[in-house]
Amino acid sequence: MAKLYFYYASMNAGKSTTLLQADFNYRERGMNTMLWTAQLDDRSEDKAIESRIGLGAEAHRYQEGTDLWVQISAAHSVEPIDCVLIDEAQFLSKDQVWQCARLADEGGIPVLCYGLRTDFQGELFPGSAALLGIADSLVELKAVCHCGKKASMNLRVDESGAAVKAGAQTEIGGNDRYVALCRKHFSEALGG
Repeated sequence: MAKLYFYYASMNAGKSTTLLQADFNYRERGMNTMLWTAQLDDRSEDKAIESRIGLGAEAHRYQEGTDLWVQISAAHSVEPIDCVLIDEAQFLSKDQVWQCARLADEGGIPVLCYGLRTDFQGELFPGSAALLGIADSLVELKAVCHCGKKASMNLRVDESGAAVKAGAQTEIGGNDRYVALCRKHFSEALGG
């Protein structure tokens, strides 16, 4: 039976690398996969999904109004899809998460979602909240804080490295804009 999976972590935990490894494993066994990532993450021109260690792959891009059920089901009717892998899953809408669940439940296609759990203020992203609520399997990937503890928080920093306390929930960036920290050091950085 197909399931909906949510692999979540802070920044720098290897979410994209893990997704690309899972994709490779399916393809190595002669299976057909379909990769998706958020349209708003346009940092890479060559590859839609790219990991910090240099691995990358082409992927379909979703935006707020993309109906994943319709698009993936249509592709599946032409050529069977053995697995759907979604990067930057925190940017999925609640409806899109339910579409992913439908792909698993009615379409019989495993859907593996990879994303952040919380934003730079410790708040859940809408897609992450929905996935935490309905995914069949929740898997936490680990990153490490500078102190050696598990990093579970994402601190947004400005150009000088100072903590950013307010702003839009979504601001695309990598190591130049975000630092993965344990909860203690995250709170201290925000003055809490």
